[in-house]
Amino acid sequence: MPVPPASEAVARRRRTTRSAPSGAPGIAGAVGPAGPAPASAGGRSLGPTAALILLASIIVSLLAASSAPTPLYAVYQGEWGFSPITTTIVFGVYAVAVLVSLLVFGKISDHIGRKPVLFVALAAQAAAMVVFATAGGVDVLMAGRVVQGVATGAALGAIGAGLLDIDRIKGSVANSFAPPIGTAVGALASGLVVRFLPAPTHLVYYLLLGVFALQALGVTALKEPVTRKPGALASMVPEIKLPRAARGSIAVAAPVLFAVWSLAGFYGSLGPAITSRLVHSDSVVYGGLGLFVLAGAAALSVPLLRETPTRTVMVSGVSALIVGVAVTVLSIGSGAGGTGSEVGFFAGSAVAGFGFGAGFQGGIRLVLPLVQPHERAGVLSLLYVVSYLGMGVPAVIAGVLVVHGGGLLDTVREYGAAVILLSAVALVGLLLGRRAPQAVRES
Repeated sequence: MPVPPASEAVARRRRTTRSAPSGAPGIAGAVGPAGPAPASAGGRSLGPTAALILLASIIVSLLAASSAPTPLYAVYQGEWGFSPITTTIVFGVYAVAVLVSLLVFGKISDHIGRKPVLFVALAAQAAAMVVFATAGGVDVLMAGRVVQGVATGAALGAIGAGLLDIDRIKGSVANSFAPPIGTAVGALASGLVVRFLPAPTHLVYYLLLGVFALQALGVTALKEPVTRKPGALASMVPEIKLPRAARGSIAVAAPVLFAVWSLAGFYGSLGPAITSRLVHSDSVVYGGLGLFVLAGAAALSVPLLRETPTRTVMVSGVSALIVGVAVTVLSIGSGAGGTGSEVGFFAGSAVAGFGFGAGFQGGIRLVLPLVQPHERAGVLSLLYVVSYLGMGVPAVIAGVLVVHGGGLLDTVREYGAAVILLSAVALVGLLLGRRAPQAVRES
């Protein structure tokens, strides 16, 4: 139900918070002892809505770029002759790079500002696109994934904090909505570009390069909400701090985030091979279709569940994840031919994707409202660390099992069973854990 209109005192406090300087570490806009936050350097600056759209679009393009190689793995495998384990290692290298970057650079924008971090991250992403476009072997492809992962991890901390700088409620929604949108767009658009346009392993990366260049120009028009302060080098020492007020909620959210992102790793690494076997086609469009369905359903869950109580969102999400993964695994079929139901596979993927999106946004909504403004950037980075651990580690293990275990079909079943088990553990934690405060919703 909508929250009643705020009292005049609360309204004054909100106006003060939005216009106050950024003296305390963490999310800018918190009341602190420092002077006024610096304005954009010269010229007109973007308004709040335009700034929200720009920052959310950067998340979309970052995640689109991360999933763009997925439909191309079959092309690379045909040209360079590597095994399925190499595919999952290339995927896992990216996840590890994001993890390290989140731990090292997750809080640095609180000290040097959001804009410098975004400029460097976008420049690094552009460089990664050039590396991908000119790659001639697996070693170069891995190097590009490392550069891409470091840039993505650094940018996610700054963007996530920047969105909350502008508007806590809308910023939280954008933090939940943009990642699956980017993953879905990258998976499908890459396949379509590769299938219907020339230079299949080059053009998609040059198009993304142009997007990053335009977004860098947009960043020049952003207001810088952070006043520079010392401690940038110290902030790069990896540490994990759990605010006391949010420890219970983080303990509940972490298993859910790990479970739902392990599913994303499954589709990002093994999805193309599964889809190709089901539809009996090597088309790169089909290679990214499974990930597109998963991520598209995840994105759809955000607006549909926005007004639903947070804990209900998480329970519904984990339950849908269990059902969707079970349907997906059963649809793959049995036997060496891998005959199964492609309709059932994509239907299960859609249900699981809805659970993915619900679980992810529920975890964000459960935790962030409980932390102080100066703690949000670090906590958000921590949530992403858990998410990328879930995405990377199981995917690499699956690659090893494909080659040295029972092959693709057995690995898919084992992976699916592991995701169901993780989801069941998360569901038990949700149902038996102590009740955490619900996220505040504003009408």
